[in-house]
Amino acid sequence: MSKEPRRLAESFVHLGLGATAVPQPPFEGGTEWYEGYGQRHGADGREGRLVSQHTFTEDWDSWEMHPVGDEVVICTAGRMVLTQEFTDGRQEQVALEAGEYAINAPGVWHTADIEGSATAIFITAGEGTQHRPR
Repeated sequence: MSKEPRRLAESFVHLGLGATAVPQPPFEGGTEWYEGYGQRHGADGREGRLVSQHTFTEDWDSWEMHPVGDEVVICTAGRMVLTQEFTDGRQEQVALEAGEYAINAPGVWHTADIEGSATAIFITAGEGTQHRPR
């Protein structure tokens, strides 16, 4: 294992079975990267977690939902407003500033509005993730 530090925004981490932490190849965006991630770690099923960091300067243009596990969203810089849509159709908004977090429960659709710029760390149970236009 390399002793060199890594930047989370560039090299995500997979938390897997047996309390493992596996650095991932550089994130290049797009569905291809996530498909590759699924091939590398899909055997961990619902217990696998992807730890990632993203910086946003615009509102999200889609909704997403993770059906098999919780997702933790930790705002580390800036401000973002997370909108959650529950299975009964009810929507709630959670404003997050640096150091604050929210949890997207399984099956809850979510999107975010960004005020200026915001950075967040995501700990995601990504198996079966779905997207829809906003």
